[in-house]
Amino acid sequence: MDEIVMSARTVDEAIELALKELDVDRDEAEVEILSRGKTGFLGIGSEVARVRARKLSAGGTATSAPAETGGETPAEAPVPPAGVSAAGDIAAAAALAAVSQILEKAGVNVTRTLRAANDPESGGPIIDLAGDDSGLLIGRRGQTLQALQFLVNLIVRRDFEGVRVTLDVENYRQRREASLRDMAAKVGARVAQTNRSITLEPMSPADRRIIHTALSDHPGVSTESTGEGEGRKVMVMPKRD
Repeated sequence: MDEIVMSARTVDEAIELALKELDVDRDEAEVEILSRGKTGFLGIGSEVARVRARKLSAGGTATSAPAETGGETPAEAPVPPAGVSAAGDIAAAAALAAVSQILEKAGVNVTRTLRAANDPESGGPIIDLAGDDSGLLIGRRGQTLQALQFLVNLIVRRDFEGVRVTLDVENYRQRREASLRDMAAKVGARVAQTNRSITLEPMSPADRRIIHTALSDHPGVSTESTGEGEGRKVMVMPKRD
């Protein structure tokens, strides 16, 4: 599922439910508010809030929903405008400024280095953070880093729609991915050997995707996400014939 319309009492609740259904973080989806709803008087005339959420592709654009059958020719994807590299530089500068403003207000002393102005895989600028206080920016299982990245994207996307800013602290993301892939391999081998399922600790959608990808071609096991909200986990199971 790449797109969903969700209803709830408030816009925030509808967004939260939509992201949960798509199994993505807030900065990995494009959200369109269809209706903010209204409370009505004593419940009379009230309306629910409605939002449409779409997964962002690796290039930072919304994934198109499948075309309905009906003989119509799907519209071609728009051609990127000329000067996109210059626009990417401006977005990268805005991202650096947003990061600097937040960290200076927080009193965190780190250097900010632009690794790439418009990385094709991440869909936007990549900013490296390093220094004596850099460890403060990671947090438990990278939660602080994810929160900081969310705030920066929130600021940048007011002027640059579709840009996805990625923050990294001294190659933490690469080390985290390597650690998760190593763990996935060991758990997969254990499950295949014992023929018994293993459920991992709660993880973010990004971490769960790494586990799913690492074991997608394993001949003896399969994976699925279980649980609700922040307690969502990956279950590794013996593959059934």
